[in-house]
Amino acid sequence: MKPFLTRNLLAGLLAGAALSGQAYAQTVEPPLGASLQDLLAYAREHNPELAARKLEAAANRERIEPAGALPDPKFQLELMDFTNTMSGGGASLLPGKVGQTRYRVIQPLPFWGKRELRGGVAEALADQSARVADSTALEVEARIKSAYVRYYQADGQSAILGETLSLVEALSRLAETRYSVGLVPQQDVIRAHSELTALKIERVEAERRRRDAAAKLNAQLPRRADAPLEAPAALPRAPAQLDLSALFERARSQSPELARERLGTEAAARSRELVQLDRYPDFSVGLTNNRPKNGSDSWDLMLEVNIPLQQGSRRAREREAERRVDAARTQVVAAEARLNGRLGESHAAFVANLDKARLLRDTLLPQARANFDAAMAGYESGRVNFNTLIEAERQILRARLALLDADAEVHVRLAELELLVGAPL
Repeated sequence: MKPFLTRNLLAGLLAGAALSGQAYAQTVEPPLGASLQDLLAYAREHNPELAARKLEAAANRERIEPAGALPDPKFQLELMDFTNTMSGGGASLLPGKVGQTRYRVIQPLPFWGKRELRGGVAEALADQSARVADSTALEVEARIKSAYVRYYQADGQSAILGETLSLVEALSRLAETRYSVGLVPQQDVIRAHSELTALKIERVEAERRRRDAAAKLNAQLPRRADAPLEAPAALPRAPAQLDLSALFERARSQSPELARERLGTEAAARSRELVQLDRYPDFSVGLTNNRPKNGSDSWDLMLEVNIPLQQGSRRAREREAERRVDAARTQVVAAEARLNGRLGESHAAFVANLDKARLLRDTLLPQARANFDAAMAGYESGRVNFNTLIEAERQILRARLALLDADAEVHVRLAELELLVGAPL
């Protein structure tokens, strides 16, 4: 092969590889996971559940204008004496070729106030749909926050076990060194190797939980289950304390769930007013143009009134509307009671885990580390056996994992409280 052909072929292969790399880079999703805010922003843009609720709310908003509009007018064409019996001609279905042609336009006119009430009912239902969209957004964000906390928890467990594994490996080497010079029995080495194996098994399980948590977090965004996720940097700072009464007052004014129930009451009240207006008649106005076959045009004006005589059915509809208003008001009371109970439950768990984390961080973990340092010094001097040293190491591990679990539960409960309140805390 000629040199210039070889160079051209190589350049073409390199260019093709570069284009393929660019196409692959475009198809691979960007890594997320380090920041919770980035995950929430991604979900707001890509989550189909949120998009569906927003589109439904927009569709319901378009119902307001037609609900309060006038009914469409009607057009009538009437062919009088189409057999032409009076004029002596043959039958015809053509306007102008019959005895008389009538063109009539009729405009229905609802009783005063009905159009405004129909528009008000549609507006209340549209606002209710918008609150459903708000609730869905809060629910999706709460699920993402909880999934992010679980991902952080699983990643932290794996990291803690990895650090503990390195520590036990160092202790194992120490035990082997002391055993080689006859300072400790062989059981110390065997115990160290057994502890290493147990920690490796625990870390395998922790890695499984981390992958599972990553898949669940990707599902909430949504992304592929195996889409890359960076290690979470840190959890957001949790408030030091939260007043339950203040939370309930905020929830009463900000919760989309309560707002949706109140809008249901408003829609039911306007529907009741609309039913009550059925006591009064609706109207229709008609204008007719008469065109005789052999005569002059004339105009007729018509006024039509429907007579609401079916009092039994009307009163039944009024009673139904009244019961629906009562039911909607009761739903608001029930929703407030449910909200109060859920707030109390989540707040109690939040406070308990906050106190637990504080005790673990400030008391138990320093004590466990001090105990390990003392056990390490005692083992090196021959005053403490290896089992005591391993138990001290296990105590630190349990305290660190318990602290991680408590911090995770604090943020999971905080996400629940924010969902119930309807705003960040």
